[in-house]
Amino acid sequence: MLEFNQRPGVDGGPTYLQGFGGDTSNVAVAAARQGARVGYVSRIGADAFGERLLALWRREGVDVRYVACDADAPTGIYFVSHDERGHHFSYYRAHSAASRLRPEHVPQGAIARARALHVSGISQAIAVGACDAVFVAVAAARGAGTLVSYDPNVRLTLWPAARARAIVLETIAQVDVCLPSLEDAAILFGDRAPEAYVDLLLERGARLVALKLGRDGVLVATAEERHHVPGFDVESVDATGAGDTFDGAFLTERLRGATLTAAARYANAAAALATRGYGAVDPIPRRAEVERLLDASG
Repeated sequence: MLEFNQRPGVDGGPTYLQGFGGDTSNVAVAAARQGARVGYVSRIGADAFGERLLALWRREGVDVRYVACDADAPTGIYFVSHDERGHHFSYYRAHSAASRLRPEHVPQGAIARARALHVSGISQAIAVGACDAVFVAVAAARGAGTLVSYDPNVRLTLWPAARARAIVLETIAQVDVCLPSLEDAAILFGDRAPEAYVDLLLERGARLVALKLGRDGVLVATAEERHHVPGFDVESVDATGAGDTFDGAFLTERLRGATLTAAARYANAAAALATRGYGAVDPIPRRAEVERLLDASG
């Protein structure tokens, strides 16, 4: 989607910074900036906004051969506003090109050749056909031995709570890596301690869980080990896309062979740096920036 992110104006009123967003797109850019080879599957409108998104992905080195241009649907747009409670989203993406993704659009051969597939609960929420496409992609990955990563990103403004829980829990049973936020876990399981959420997610079938705790870092776990990895203290102005940055950085580090705690620490640093500027994409750090923060923190 195209993003318009509110920031303080010079006269005291708000201005809007034009950028880019979409959770899976943010993950793709974050992974590419950490050095991963990345391809993206989506649909964009045949409009100026779609052209800008294509230009963004190409600049970032993201392979766009599986991004289709839809002449009959627009590219989605969203606005971000800020107040003392944090950041808030207003979406204009009903019937967007991305929501018209269907199972027949899934490049199963490319997924089979990849080392990892990352999918999102938002893709499942925006349309029934898109939800079906996610399950087809996951099945293709599992059949080929490709690692499957999943961020539930539960947004109850997009679908009813009962449907969200049913589909997200079914997906968790089919993935290798589950990357929920504390808010996601609370929607799925009610009010519990973080350790209990991790237990439930592992019991559901995820092989690795990284429960994102915001400023408090992340709780990472497998059946064999469990660690709380603290976050980093930076001067934050906008948390838009920070969780997606974590996802892309964490996956990249795991594919590079990092231990569970090392990957989590790296991803925490990347996510913290992503909150220092406005917008989902522009503040996503590159590897050199993340490594400088890690070195400075000892």
